[in-house]
Amino acid sequence: MDHNDEQQVLQPEDNAPITESAPAEGVYRNAGAGRKESPFADSPYETSFQPRQEPAAEASTPVPKKGTRSGLGRKALAAVLALAVIAGSCGITASILNRRWETVVSGMTEDFHTQLDQMENRLQSQIAAQGIGGVSVSGTGTTDGLTVSQVYARNVNSVVAISNYQNLSDRYGSSSQLAGTGSGFIISEDGYVITNHHVVKDADSLQITTHLGEEYAATLVGSDEINDVALLKVEVTGLDPVEIGSSDALLVGDMVVAIGNPLGELTSTSTVGYVSGKDRSVSTDGTIINMLQTDAAINSGNSGGPLFNMKGQVIGITTAKYSGSTGSGASIEGIGFAIPIDDVLGMIEDFKAYGYLRNQAYLGVTVMNLDASTARLYSLPMGSYVQTVVEGGCAEAAGIRPQDIIIAVGEYPVDSNSTLTSSLRRFSAGDTTTITVYRGGAEVELTITFDERPQDVGVGSNEELEPGEMPETGSYDEWYEYFKRYFGKSGN
Repeated sequence: MDHNDEQQVLQPEDNAPITESAPAEGVYRNAGAGRKESPFADSPYETSFQPRQEPAAEASTPVPKKGTRSGLGRKALAAVLALAVIAGSCGITASILNRRWETVVSGMTEDFHTQLDQMENRLQSQIAAQGIGGVSVSGTGTTDGLTVSQVYARNVNSVVAISNYQNLSDRYGSSSQLAGTGSGFIISEDGYVITNHHVVKDADSLQITTHLGEEYAATLVGSDEINDVALLKVEVTGLDPVEIGSSDALLVGDMVVAIGNPLGELTSTSTVGYVSGKDRSVSTDGTIINMLQTDAAINSGNSGGPLFNMKGQVIGITTAKYSGSTGSGASIEGIGFAIPIDDVLGMIEDFKAYGYLRNQAYLGVTVMNLDASTARLYSLPMGSYVQTVVEGGCAEAAGIRPQDIIIAVGEYPVDSNSTLTSSLRRFSAGDTTTITVYRGGAEVELTITFDERPQDVGVGSNEELEPGEMPETGSYDEWYEYFKRYFGKSGN
């Protein structure tokens, strides 16, 4: 800064000019009241430095004393303290809010996962019920949703091949010959095996072969032709049994797996399909059996083998298939049948205890289907036409007569021999229920207590009826029934 600039700064507040002739000490004397004169006022030394003179206006500004703070400082300090307090309170509030928010978020997250688990469980339940993607979660006690390969790996050692040997006579004497083969499955570690009756029919000796190639002689414990079920026993322990499921829990569309020995040569073959229908009345060798329908491939040699759900549980016994073509020439593909396992369990207990189906309800009549044309012609209801009544049996005691038309057993309607047979399977020997028959243009309700089924007798609704003499007189129905014997009698 040059000298002229310094002189300009030192001008008094009233802008009065300072002359060079003005003595230096005059400046200090006029500096303001209470100011001491410079001790160098009479100094013989001269200097060109002009001491800085405070502006007049600023002279009135109070100078703070040592140890005190000005109002501005107090305000600044107060502001700083306020900010500190605010910041501190904000920090405390933020901490409280943060902890509270963490608690809320944690609770929301837990609720979300709980709801997600519940939704997943409901979805799995719906998948089980609907058989979506081949996963069925019905039943209990096993891992849900097995793959086909897992079902196979878990059960292949429980499936056996069955060989039926019969003693035949030839020109050189008698010989034993393989009459047929089928499949079966182990239901207990001590050697009980389930199969079809037609697999073991007329056998003089039986043999089972496991997946590992072990061969065992088997004995027939019990068998029933009407229901096409048989129970075998091998004298060995430590076998690997299947797990039994519930056929009633199945829905149409559920995926199923069959394991068996098609053609008697392709051992331990697995085929896959779906439940195509339930409660099908299927006639096998003149016998009506309630069955599951499936499109899983079932061929000769598969009979008696297990049908599994996707939990690896047995839900049916593979038994038959439709093949060939219809009368119109249409080919038949993918129609196979299995006996529901729920219909079999009671029979197995009877076989173990008695060797035959003693406890199954026995009606004691012979019946024929009433065809639709005859029913329309005479305004009759559809049902099972009673041909004969066993003397001394429960039907006679209940008041059932020949030419009655059975239209209901208990709460179950009957419109054919098939539905009559299915209805009787719902009862055991000793059960009491009602039988509704159509007689003389009116419905008659009778009370019946079922007999025990005699050994070596059918279900009780279909004893064979030998043709009698041709009637000389009689109604149209009597003539019709006589000649119908020779043109194909339908029965169950």
